[in-house]
Amino acid sequence: MAKHKAGFVNIVGNPNVGKSTLMNAFVGEKLSIITSKAQTTRHRILGIVNGDDFQMILSDTPGIIKPAYELQSSMMDFVKSAFEDADVLIYMVEIGEKALKDESFFEKIKNSTMPVLLLLNKIDISEQNVLEEQVQYWQEQLPRAEIHPISALQNFNVKEVFERIIELLPESPPYYPKEQLTDRPERFFVNETIREKILQHYKKEIPYAVEIETEEFIEDEEIIRMRSVIMVERDSQKGIIIGHKGNALKRVGVEARKDLEKFFDKQVHIELYVKVNKNWRSNPNQLRRFGYNPQ
Repeated sequence: MAKHKAGFVNIVGNPNVGKSTLMNAFVGEKLSIITSKAQTTRHRILGIVNGDDFQMILSDTPGIIKPAYELQSSMMDFVKSAFEDADVLIYMVEIGEKALKDESFFEKIKNSTMPVLLLLNKIDISEQNVLEEQVQYWQEQLPRAEIHPISALQNFNVKEVFERIIELLPESPPYYPKEQLTDRPERFFVNETIREKILQHYKKEIPYAVEIETEEFIEDEEIIRMRSVIMVERDSQKGIIIGHKGNALKRVGVEARKDLEKFFDKQVHIELYVKVNKNWRSNPNQLRRFGYNPQ
């Protein structure tokens, strides 16, 4: 009888490199929100993939940046924690990328004794000669790492990487119940879905000044009723979020409801409100309230 394998597979890289797309492809569910904007992922999100003889616990972390304010410092703490419990580390880069935005993280990867898979993403938009140059460059930079060219968006080579990760997992009983998909509660995915729509539809500073709090989540047999508050830092941002005659806020609500009905496979009724929570991104107490760990 085959022995059971289980382990933590942590995904790190610069912003916009496709980490969330890869995680969702592995899990087969949309757990991490995806937009073209940097800093889309703010928390560390676990996605759990179960097989008969394995459990792969995938961890999507925020893109590595140099923090400019308290929220970003807390986001980088989630990245640091990804090094502490990893059994396999995935370092994602894209064609043309040369280094991480934080040299100390790169040194950690370089000196890591755990298996490191360097995934060279977005090869579907690259020429063959450029790809070959990139592979050679990263072989020199990280001689211990296994290099796998992939396209997370097009699902190219993703299955092969997935199977390689299973081979690298240590023997262990499962860490989580076999039917569990993630470590996050349902309200977290409501908040993230709303935030994704705001990232998609608003410009400049607005999406980064927003945090979501779902105050009510009542599930009946046929419908889930939710009430969520969109927090902003200033009165002017509140007006922009609501829009003319409430149309901008209504669009966010309609699109979020459609996605949440797919996610929960049930009818959803959602009420959205907007409140001003001044300078929450720099307030340690507010950051703790929203699940961050300020210093």
